[in-house]
Amino acid sequence: MTETALFRDRDDGSPSAGEPRDTIVALSTAAGRAAVAVVRLSGSRAGPALDAIAGARPAPRRASYRTFRSPTGGEVIDRGLALWLPGPGSATGEDIAELHIHGGRAVVAAALEAALSVPGVRMAEPGEFTRRAFLAGRMDLAEVEGLADLIEAETEAQRRQALRQSSGELSARVEAWRERLIGAMALLEAAIDFSDEDDVPAGLRERAQEEIGRLAQDLSAALADTRAERLRDGFRVALVGPPNAGKSSLLNLLARREAAIVADAPGTTRDVIETHLDLGGVPVIVADTAGLRETADAAEQEGVRRSTLQARAADLVIWLEDAADPTQPSIEASSALWRVANKADLAGAKKGEADHLISVRSGLGVEELIAALTEAARAGASGEAIGLTRARHRDALSAAVAALRECLDHPLPEELAAELLRRAAGELGRITGKVGVEDVLDRLFASFCIGK
Repeated sequence: MTETALFRDRDDGSPSAGEPRDTIVALSTAAGRAAVAVVRLSGSRAGPALDAIAGARPAPRRASYRTFRSPTGGEVIDRGLALWLPGPGSATGEDIAELHIHGGRAVVAAALEAALSVPGVRMAEPGEFTRRAFLAGRMDLAEVEGLADLIEAETEAQRRQALRQSSGELSARVEAWRERLIGAMALLEAAIDFSDEDDVPAGLRERAQEEIGRLAQDLSAALADTRAERLRDGFRVALVGPPNAGKSSLLNLLARREAAIVADAPGTTRDVIETHLDLGGVPVIVADTAGLRETADAAEQEGVRRSTLQARAADLVIWLEDAADPTQPSIEASSALWRVANKADLAGAKKGEADHLISVRSGLGVEELIAALTEAARAGASGEAIGLTRARHRDALSAAVAALRECLDHPLPEELAAELLRRAAGELGRITGKVGVEDVLDRLFASFCIGK
């Protein structure tokens, strides 16, 4: 949906869902019983609605204790704090009013009903407050995505990364790349337009090519760094190995609960069982897989196939084997592979070529294995520089690199080279929402809760 379409009236003359004359209202705190709830309004009718519910609106940006009443019958709803935040200096760029009330369901319902009784006020759609902030230029698209990640953050490292992205660090990095592109474009344009002028320095095309080459290297390095995306989505660990090696028992030990069925019979695990861990602030997804062996059972064959897929997709593969009967890994891993020998408590157990020797029954070596997992997750899913966190970012940056490589690899005329640079700059602009983001807006804002 384009910004123009978003602001268009319906054919019947009523305002469209996102038309700025609509004033939206929603509960902005979690639903359910709570000590305090916040009901937020945004739009041109926020001030009159606040007047009708709380009496004369308070001074801007100062909390004022008020008695809230129904605009229709004058019945007292609750007593609490009222806030008045006039636009454009507000989160959405519009007038905002907030009612801080007690968090009982009946109180919240009455406050919402009171707001909706004011003409021109309707319930907000998911993410509509944030969408209005984006359209008003208060946030760019990468910052909005960071805010969404902040709401969903489950670990400390995820929270820190999301906060940095929502504060504009990724946007600033992308904008710095874009400024460098514009500088190279300016050199090419000068070479095109003023090649016959005496005061234009020679070698403008060469200088532009040098900057394009450096920028292509920097963007390629950013593409190769997947740590930020891993931190957002989770560092994936696959437990693979022969049947009865103890994979399900290890999963239960890591999860500290009975997440998988453990039995002596080979082939008990048929499907992939995942559990989510927080190791040192990094989200880690551990997948227990079917034992790898030759079998005529169709269900077990499917389990073996899924085990292979998990190993190929994992950031770390743990090959679990019997310490008394070690086996060479028979799996193709696209990343790091650790050999872990289990059943160290049994006679004849030895570490051999394994990286770790453990016993899931006695706990021997398990804490050391967890510590090593934590360090691997931290190294693979965190970093000092804010990086790309979504496939959308990666697609846009890949397209920009492709345009730069084409410009570098072929002796093109300045006009065509400049057009490739403009294409690359446009791809970078898609990350922050400067251009071509209409197709992602509805999907992104739908992931927010109603009051955000």
